[in-house]
Parts: sequence; C-alpha cells; structure tokens
Amino acid sequence: MKKIISIFALIIFLSCQENSKKGEDEKVASKQEISKSQEIEIQKPKTRLDSIKEIFKNNPQHKTSGFDFPVGKPDAKNYYNAQKFTENYHLGEDWNHVNGGNSDLGHPIYSAANGYVYFARDNGGGWGNVIRVFHQKQNGEVLESLYAHCDTILVKEKQFVKKGQKIGTIGTANGAYLAHLHFEIRTDIEKYIGDGYDVDTTGFVNPTRFINENRSE
Repeated sequence: MKKIISIFALIIFLSCQENSKKGEDEKVASKQEISKSQEIEIQKPKTRLDSIKEIFKNNPQHKTSGFDFPVGKPDAKNYYNAQKFTENYHLGEDWNHVNGGNSDLGHPIYSAANGYVYFARDNGGGWGNVIRVFHQKQNGEVLESLYAHCDTILVKEKQFVKKGQKIGTIGTANGAYLAHLHFEIRTDIEKYIGDGYDVDTTGFVNPTRFINENRSE
C-alpha cells in the first residue's frame, strides 16, 4: 500500500513539474511574441504622409505661406472654371481660357504654392501628363495639388517648387479633350490618382474656396 501511495505521489509530483515547466515555456513564448510584435511595429514602413512630413522637416524653407490660382496667376485672370468641384461628381475644377476651344493650349501652369514634386509623368488614359505637388502649411497640415492633362511637364520628381513657378503647360491629355487644366486639391495625400470623378469627396476640397481662404497665413 505504501509503495502504491509513493508511486501515486511521484506521479503527482512529476505532473506538477511538467505543468510548471509548461507555464514557464508559455511565459517565455509570450514574451517572445511581445518582442516580435514590437519589432514588427518598429519595422513598419513609413506612410507617404510620414515621408513627406520628414522631407519638410528637413527643408522647412519650402513650407508654404499661402496659395494662388494655377492659371492666370495669381487670380486666374482671363480664365473661368468650366466644371466646378462636385459638378457631375467632379473631384476638381476644369480651368479654361475665356476664348474657349484650344485657345489655351500651351499656356503656363503655375504651382499653387511652395511644395515638393511627388509625381510628374504621363499617367495614360484620360489623365495624360500629370503633376502632383505636396505642400506643408506653416501649421503643419500637408496637402496635395494635382495638375492634369498637361501638354508639357517642366519639373522633375523630387524637386522643390515655389508658389507661382511655371511647372507645365495646358494640354489636351494627348488629344482626349479640348485644352484645359484639371486641377485638384487633396487633404488626403495617401490616395491613388483615381478617376477624377466620384460621389465620395472625402479627402478632396473645393479648390477655389480653399485658395480664397488660404491666400496667406
């Protein structure tokens, strides 16, 4: 009987030891998972917004103190807004010369503000040549101005530009339209180029209203 009790006690002891070891192993595994999670967090890629903020942090002289119109600078003189923001679900504005037709083909496009050229190339389709410029206001807000259907592009990607600097010329998106400038201002710079039309205007603002409200800071 004593021998049976001793064996039973040994089994209980060994079981306790195994459970204790299992508990320690689980704690170690848990710590490793936490460490791994922290490592993943540290290695998490920067967003586009993070990268642009860092660029302006290192180059604060290129922040902007205000916005002007991209044609007929600074007040869009001799131009009119042929298709306004949200009209037909339009996400930007279409700027045409008052003489109509292709009268503005080759006319200058100006950067609406100091900024950093993120994209400057032919995007194909109905976009044609597109220039995307990121801006940081003095209050830290980061925005994008987009210029599409350009006939020529006069800037390069990763280049800083000044407000009123000629960055391209008005075009037809390789013959898709009569000459005009499709112009957008985006408050969400993470967005893909998209289609230029959408019922959802999240991340886009009325360009004319924005410029009039942000002529200077």
